[in-house]
Amino acid sequence: MTFANYYHKLKPRARELRKQGVLAEVLFWRQIRAKKFGYHFYRQKPLGNYIVDFYCPALKLVVEIDGSSHQDRKQYDKLREEFYNQ
Repeated sequence: MTFANYYHKLKPRARELRKQGVLAEVLFWRQIRAKKFGYHFYRQKPLGNYIVDFYCPALKLVVEIDGSSHQDRKQYDKLREEFYNQ
Protein backbone atom coordinates (compact mmCIF):
# COMPACT_ATOMS: atom_id res chain seq x y z
CA MET A 1 0.00 0.00 0.00
CA THR A 2 1.21 3.48 -0.78
CA PHE A 3 0.35 6.39 1.45
CA ALA A 4 1.26 9.09 -1.06
CA ASN A 5 -2.38 10.13 -1.14
CA TYR A 6 -3.83 11.74 1.90
CA TYR A 7 -6.63 14.09 2.74
CA HIS A 8 -4.93 17.45 2.07
CA LYS A 9 -6.96 19.29 4.71
CA LEU A 10 -5.11 17.31 7.40
CA LYS A 11 -1.81 19.04 6.69
CA PRO A 12 -2.44 22.16 8.87
CA ARG A 13 -3.62 19.98 11.76
CA ALA A 14 -0.49 17.85 11.45
CA ARG A 15 1.63 21.01 11.73
CA GLU A 16 -0.24 21.99 14.91
CA LEU A 17 0.30 18.54 16.41
CA ARG A 18 4.05 18.72 15.70
CA LYS A 19 4.25 21.89 17.77
CA GLN A 20 2.17 20.51 20.67
CA GLY A 21 3.88 17.10 21.16
CA VAL A 22 3.14 15.20 24.34
CA LEU A 23 6.11 14.18 26.49
CA ALA A 24 6.30 10.57 25.27
CA GLU A 25 6.27 11.72 21.64
CA VAL A 26 8.92 14.36 22.27
CA LEU A 27 11.21 11.82 23.95
CA PHE A 28 10.76 9.31 21.12
CA TRP A 29 11.37 12.04 18.53
CA ARG A 30 14.63 12.99 20.26
CA GLN A 31 15.82 9.41 19.90
CA ILE A 32 14.86 9.31 16.24
CA ARG A 33 16.55 12.63 15.49
CA ALA A 34 19.69 11.41 17.24
CA LYS A 35 19.84 8.69 14.53
CA LYS A 36 19.50 5.91 17.11
CA PHE A 37 17.41 3.80 14.73
CA GLY A 38 19.21 4.41 11.43
CA TYR A 39 16.02 5.19 9.50
CA HIS A 40 14.25 8.37 8.45
CA PHE A 41 10.96 9.02 10.25
CA TYR A 42 8.26 11.62 9.75
CA ARG A 43 6.46 13.07 12.74
CA GLN A 44 2.69 13.71 12.74
CA LYS A 45 2.40 12.49 9.16
CA PRO A 46 -0.93 12.57 7.28
CA LEU A 47 -1.50 9.13 5.75
CA GLY A 48 -4.81 8.39 4.11
CA ASN A 49 -7.53 9.99 6.24
CA TYR A 50 -5.48 9.88 9.44
CA ILE A 51 -2.52 11.60 11.06
CA VAL A 52 -0.03 9.15 12.55
CA ASP A 53 2.45 10.02 15.28
CA PHE A 54 5.49 8.66 13.40
CA TYR A 55 6.02 7.05 10.01
CA CYS A 56 9.08 5.34 8.51
CA PRO A 57 8.62 4.91 4.74
CA ALA A 58 11.60 2.55 4.33
CA LEU A 59 10.04 0.08 6.76
CA LYS A 60 6.41 1.01 6.00
CA LEU A 61 6.13 1.34 9.75
CA VAL A 62 3.56 3.42 11.62
CA VAL A 63 4.28 4.17 15.29
CA GLU A 64 1.47 5.45 17.47
CA ILE A 65 2.26 6.59 20.99
CA ASP A 66 -1.04 6.21 22.76
CA GLY A 67 -1.81 8.64 25.49
CA SER A 68 -4.87 10.38 26.82
CA SER A 69 -5.98 11.33 23.30
CA HIS A 70 -6.70 7.65 22.63
CA GLN A 71 -8.80 6.98 25.72
CA ASP A 72 -12.32 5.84 24.92
CA ARG A 73 -11.47 5.69 21.20
CA LYS A 74 -11.00 1.95 20.79
CA GLN A 75 -13.35 1.69 17.78
CA TYR A 76 -11.61 4.59 16.01
CA ASP A 77 -8.19 3.08 16.73
CA LYS A 78 -9.37 -0.30 15.43
CA LEU A 79 -10.62 1.21 12.14
CA ARG A 80 -7.37 3.12 11.72
CA GLU A 81 -5.32 0.01 12.37
CA GLU A 82 -7.33 -2.00 9.85
CA PHE A 83 -6.75 0.73 7.25
CA TYR A 84 -2.97 0.61 7.73
CA ASN A 85 -2.83 -3.19 7.69
CA GLN A 86 -4.33 -3.36 4.18
